[in-house]
Amino acid sequence: MTQTRSVPRSLTGKVVGNKMQKTVVVEVVRIERHSLYGKVLRRKTKMKAHDAQGQCKVGDQVKIVYSRPISKDKSWRVAEVCRKGSPA
Repeated sequence: MTQTRSVPRSLTGKVVGNKMQKTVVVEVVRIERHSLYGKVLRRKTKMKAHDAQGQCKVGDQVKIVYSRPISKDKSWRVAEVCRKGSPA
């Protein structure tokens, strides 16, 4: 029997906080429609992600991937910095 590894879940978001050591707060925006009224809604979720090198700054666009739990709140890690950004 051969084992196949699944592709890890990945999301793209914007870094909104980097005040912790080796941790960044990433805001992921998803767009969905209201089930009854059809209005387009922008839902925001903030996730803590592991940044081992400490390379992420506020405003950067990053790709995060799901991993094993690293701490109580951290189950994501930064895979790559897609685009450097300004904090504004």
